[in-house]
Amino acid sequence: MKAVVDHDLCIGCGLCEDTCPEVFQLKDDGLAYVIEESPGHELYGPMRDAEDMCPVDAISIVEG
Repeated sequence: MKAVVDHDLCIGCGLCEDTCPEVFQLKDDGLAYVIEESPGHELYGPMRDAEDMCPVDAISIVEG
């Protein structure tokens, strides 16, 4: 399972980084980035929470 951030939608609110900082980080351009391409199983819940909390649906969680 991995996370993907659509930078065309991202508004840089920071909820994803607050929810799962091991996977998401706001960079200098004000957008969220995935910093852990292969997160462990223990992060799947927080990743899904970040996806659910994103106000603009910029985060997708994909299998594989």
